[in-house]
Amino acid sequence: MTNIRNTNLRFNLNKEKHRRAWEHLQRMDKRIFKSHSNAAIDALNDYFDRYNKAQDDPYLETREREEQFVERIVTAVEASLDQTLPAYWSEHASQLTSTTENKHQSNPETASTPNVDWDFLGG
Repeated sequence: MTNIRNTNLRFNLNKEKHRRAWEHLQRMDKRIFKSHSNAAIDALNDYFDRYNKAQDDPYLETREREEQFVERIVTAVEASLDQTLPAYWSEHASQLTSTTENKHQSNPETASTPNVDWDFLGG
C-alpha cells in the first residue's frame, strides 16, 4: 500500500508572490528538480526549517546580519589595504635604503676624511 497524499495549490497571478512562485515552477530546471512536487517539497522543508530555527533562536537573523556586516567591513579593509599597502611599503623601503646609506657614510672606517688631525692619538 502506498502512502501518498495529494494536495492542490492555487496561484493567483494577480498577486506578486503567487506570480513569482508560479514563474519559478515554470522555469525550473527538470534535471535538478525532477518534478513540481520535489521543488515544492524542498522549498517547504527549507522554509519551515529556517522558520522553526528562528523561533528557537530569536537572535539568529540578527547574528546572520552582523556576520554579513562584518564580512563587508573585512572585505572593504582588505580592498583598501590592497590599494595602499604597496605605496606604504615602497616608501618604507626607500627610507630604509636612505638610512642604511647614511650609516655607511657616517662610519669612520668607510668615510674618507683627509683633513683629520691624527696627532691627538698620541703619535
